[in-house]
Amino acid sequence: MNPSASGWINKFGHLVKSELPHFPDFESLYEELKKNGFIYGIHLGISNFIPVQHELTEDEIAKINLLTALYFTFRFEKGETDFEEFVSTVFNYYQSLDVGKITFLNKILIGNRTENQLEKLLDSRIYLGGNAFNRALGNSITNSLLYVDVLIFKVYLKGYPSIMEHAQKLEYATMNIALQTLNSKGADKKEDKLVQLLASSLTYVDFDQANFRDGQQELLDDNFTEEEKNYFLDMACLTIWEDQALNRSEYDYIFSLASHLGKVKNDVKSALDSVVIFFDKNRDKVSYLNDKNLASQFYDGMSKNVSKLILRNSKRLKKELTESKELVTLLSKSTVKELSAEEKKKVQNQLLDIFKSVPSLAIFMLPGGAVLLPIFIKLIPKLLPSAFDDNRIEEN
Repeated sequence: MNPSASGWINKFGHLVKSELPHFPDFESLYEELKKNGFIYGIHLGISNFIPVQHELTEDEIAKINLLTALYFTFRFEKGETDFEEFVSTVFNYYQSLDVGKITFLNKILIGNRTENQLEKLLDSRIYLGGNAFNRALGNSITNSLLYVDVLIFKVYLKGYPSIMEHAQKLEYATMNIALQTLNSKGADKKEDKLVQLLASSLTYVDFDQANFRDGQQELLDDNFTEEEKNYFLDMACLTIWEDQALNRSEYDYIFSLASHLGKVKNDVKSALDSVVIFFDKNRDKVSYLNDKNLASQFYDGMSKNVSKLILRNSKRLKKELTESKELVTLLSKSTVKELSAEEKKKVQNQLLDIFKSVPSLAIFMLPGGAVLLPIFIKLIPKLLPSAFDDNRIEEN
């Protein structure tokens, strides 16, 4: 399944129709989403019943997990497996929240099929700003509060009348708890990377306008569900364990919060253990904890996305490259020594001609797209015929 190509929602529907129930209940779904990072807003893995042909990017993982969470929530709440009914329900749900409205132009471009429109709508939930070019450069942020969508959807399926009001309360409570958790740590809230990421992910609450306050009881007096309270506790534990330490004031705070949530000591221990295990396993993969400067992060993002484009168009690219002997020679040469200015110009012009024939690589044709060519050249050797690459090592 390729969540970056049209038709991926239909493909998912085919998979779940032929799959035995992967989750016996909502709790098991929640635990797997937590292990994969989705609950924490860190998108690292997907359910193993979904086959993929290529390594997935963070945004693709987020798409798959969001759809997985929404689908199984629908099954648990409605007791139905009709995928078309599910797609229609999710589409109407997002439309009721005024999220990802399909414009008239988009309707013309993607047609009237609900699955195609939902693909476009889910894209709008995954990415936090940035046009298509910025996304291709890795210069956009992936929504870290996507699980809130699932919690609101669960309430929506129960027929709750004030769905927008509940969405606002959920986001507000989540953000307020994160801020209070940081306060218990004595951290600079404005400088904390996790809070910056959460704040940028808010959809229903304006971070700059919201009046966040101290004190838990009043905040949690609203009728939140048990699933929502579990989420609050997990987000608090994520925030408090970010520095991999727990002092006395933090200890007191987390148990005070748990008490207001109606949780016991074992609930806190379980939530903290989950965060510790997740950080121990994935700390190097968590981007907001990375201390790289912006230039390095930008370059890494570009490399990952250009690599994805090359890999997923490898057959067509290989065909085009083998028909351009001079280009292949120059590309091979570029992997071992610096090209002259004239040779670089030839490579650029011939590559851009090739990109014209591969629609998915149209990003290179946009103004500024040429800055990606050095990355392309760095990643291209595996596509070249072995005769042009004396040092190539074949992978088993």
